[in-house]
Amino acid sequence: MSQDFDFQIGSWRVTHRRLRERLVGSTDWETFTGTITMRPVLGGSGNIEDNVLHISTGTYRAIAIRSFDPALKTWVIWWLDHRNPHALDVPVIGRFVDGVGTFTAVDTSGDRPVHVRFLWLQTDTSTPRWEQAMSLDGGETWETNWTMDFERASADG
Repeated sequence: MSQDFDFQIGSWRVTHRRLRERLVGSTDWETFTGTITMRPVLGGSGNIEDNVLHISTGTYRAIAIRSFDPALKTWVIWWLDHRNPHALDVPVIGRFVDGVGTFTAVDTSGDRPVHVRFLWLQTDTSTPRWEQAMSLDGGETWETNWTMDFERASADG
């Protein structure tokens, strides 16, 4: 519940892998590194994930803001990127079931409606994994376009 993301508290080294182009059938992946520090906020019913991403075009920063709704037993996750500081991404909403977090939203990619899905996997291990996928057919098929593999950077979590 509100402790679902406790596995991520602390500092991490991250290996990112993302498609260079989304939703066009691309198989050209880019791999880069980054770091994340996550800390609880809102008395433990939320958290902030501070990201540093070292992509080929330069380093940038972003945050994930997460808030737990105890009435609905769901999490809401927003993304804020310093390259576009006036816009929060459409939030994904979901929950953890049997150790897997599934979070979804309906957004747009260009002018097309797109379903977005975040998965949190292996959260009971020392190497959690996050995946982002998108669907142009209402969730019938998914294209995974970004993965993040985590390795603990320090023993503070």
